[in-house]
Order: sequence, then structure tokens, then C-alpha cells
Amino acid sequence: MITLEFKLKGKAKQYRVIDEMIRTAQFVRNKTLRYWTENQGVKLVDLYKQCAIMAKEFEWAGKLNSMARQASAERAIFAIQRFFANCKAKKPGKKGYPQFKKHTRSVEYKTSGWLLSTDKRCLTFKDGFAAGKFKLIGNRDLHFYAPDEIKRIRVVRRADGYYAQFCINVERKEEPIFTGKAIGIDVG
Repeated sequence: MITLEFKLKGKAKQYRVIDEMIRTAQFVRNKTLRYWTENQGVKLVDLYKQCAIMAKEFEWAGKLNSMARQASAERAIFAIQRFFANCKAKKPGKKGYPQFKKHTRSVEYKTSGWLLSTDKRCLTFKDGFAAGKFKLIGNRDLHFYAPDEIKRIRVVRRADGYYAQFCINVERKEEPIFTGKAIGIDVG
């Protein structure tokens, strides 16, 4: 699995829509975590069902793609699993009890809710928020990878702008070529 990162170039209105998407993902994560605290022993499937109920209950939460809501629920369950793993391993100090997030900076899409242009230079979000089309700016090239190899896209807000991280499922193999020669480096 490799990750390629590109800066998203769009308009100010589109960036405000991305902020709404991020806040909605934060709400879904916090709401699923609340559901877990009230109903101990729930599994990931139960949190997925809770995401579907949330989409019907809150109209604006239904705008977010279903797989993006599920990815937010996965983040909550991974925090819960990490806490129990730390308890089981008897890690000294704080165990990392899952906390509600106040300042989330990303939203994650799985295999749907987005569309890559044919030249792979533009990214379009197709969920209910309709953020529109963004130009991808970066020094890496997506042309080497098929669209079905892209497993997740994470949109991250940073101080200098918005970025899209593409998680690509490829096997990297680098075999060393032995020449029979040795190099000595003196760093002292």
C-alpha cells in the first residue's frame, strides 16, 4: 500500500463545502463513539447500521457518502480496539481511552463518492455535498495506477490548503542488484 498526496486547487466556496464534509465526518465519528459508550459490546457492523440510521435522522449527515460515514465509524472502532489492546498488554501509564474529537482535519472516502477524470488530473466529489471538481497539483503521477487500485481517498485540511491522499493497493518489490564491489564510508 502506497500513499500519493496532491494539493486540491479549487474555489473558496468549494473549500467551505469540504469543511462541511469534515465536520460531518467528525459528527459521525463522535456519534458512533457515543453509541458504543451507551451500548458496550457493539461491533463494527452495529456501528455501520447506526451510520445508516444517522443518515435518515439528520438530513445533513445523509449528504455524506455512505462509505465515508462507514470510514468515520471505522476510525471510532479502531480507537476502541487500540484501547483494549493497550489494556490487555498492560501498557504502563495511560491506555488511550477513546475521546470525542473537537478538531478533525480529514474526511475519508472508500471506493465510492468520488470520480477521477480520464486524464487523472482532476478529482470530483459526487456525494450530496457536491463539492465539485478540483484540480490535482503534485509531482507524482497517477497514470501508472488503475482506478480500481485506489482503495481510499482522504481529504486533509492543513494550514496551507487542502490535500487529497490516494491510498493505492500495489505491491512494491525492489530487488537489490549486487555488483560484488564494496563501498566504505567514513562518517567520523
